[in-house]
Amino acid sequence: MQAMRLSQTKLIAKRPLTLTETAVPEPTAGQIRLRVHVCGVCHTDLHTVEGELDLPHMPLTPGHQIVGVVDKLGKENGRYQIGDRVGVAWLNWTCGKCKFCQNNLENLCPQAKFTGLHTDGGYAPYMVVDERFAFPIPAIFSDESAAPLLCAGIIGYRSLRLSQIQPGAKLGLYGFGASAHLAIQVARYWDCEVYVFTRSPDHQQHAQELGAIWTGQAQDQPPAALDAAITFAPAGWIVPLALNHLRPGGTLAINAIHMSPIPEIPYTTIYGERTVRSVANFTRQDAVEFLDIAAKIPVQSEITRFPLTEANEALLQLKTSSLRGAAVLQLL
Repeated sequence: MQAMRLSQTKLIAKRPLTLTETAVPEPTAGQIRLRVHVCGVCHTDLHTVEGELDLPHMPLTPGHQIVGVVDKLGKENGRYQIGDRVGVAWLNWTCGKCKFCQNNLENLCPQAKFTGLHTDGGYAPYMVVDERFAFPIPAIFSDESAAPLLCAGIIGYRSLRLSQIQPGAKLGLYGFGASAHLAIQVARYWDCEVYVFTRSPDHQQHAQELGAIWTGQAQDQPPAALDAAITFAPAGWIVPLALNHLRPGGTLAINAIHMSPIPEIPYTTIYGERTVRSVANFTRQDAVEFLDIAAKIPVQSEITRFPLTEANEALLQLKTSSLRGAAVLQLL
């Protein structure tokens, strides 16, 4: 099969992904093989190909927002049948035995493996995964609209939970890409007032279309103090600004796997029992809950389609904030 593979990390402008012939994977015990239909393009993929994450090995096939159908079963398989449509997300495997796994924090498992990082992902026609880490896709979603839900959506949902936002409260979102444009729909479903901070006029307009009551840039003061906020941008300089927009007792959740340094701040910026917390991966329970609520709303994914061979271009447009919503690679 031909996959878009990474053999050497480079800036995305140098087109580090190349179309490479590689073997079709075979499922082992407990695994399923997917015929990949689509794969979403994520900021984590960008961090991967540009070398901002530690890569366990290369060459590597990125991609972890995968929708496809089961086309082969490994031994000891009982969850899915051939022809079932499922999705695969960032969390690929956990040990199930450590204190984190035993306390509903498998996202922090020190032995965890991640799709498109430790294992080959969805920038390829076929991929294999432990059946326990694949999720049925609600019938209401097309393949293309489901793909961004599998990382951007799930991690956005976990970020909402960790921000401790309550129904009807005031929520700030910093950055308005793939994850934020899904998170706002959940927040509006909860009747939250949403304030969006982004420098892109197009993204500001998109946020208003999705129900934001105010838009501006991170440096702007919103018209009301925020009860909670989430920053999706991997820019540490935003953190002090976001904290200054929070009411006392508010929480800022940082949704970023890689981030530039957070500058030194005066103690008064965080005083008043304001909380800053990172969002690290997600759990399978997060995925189940989000896919359920996404189908009830139903969440609408705005997508731009690319053929597999244009994965570099999709990532470049992601880096330059040229996309509205999410990018999806089509393989079938």
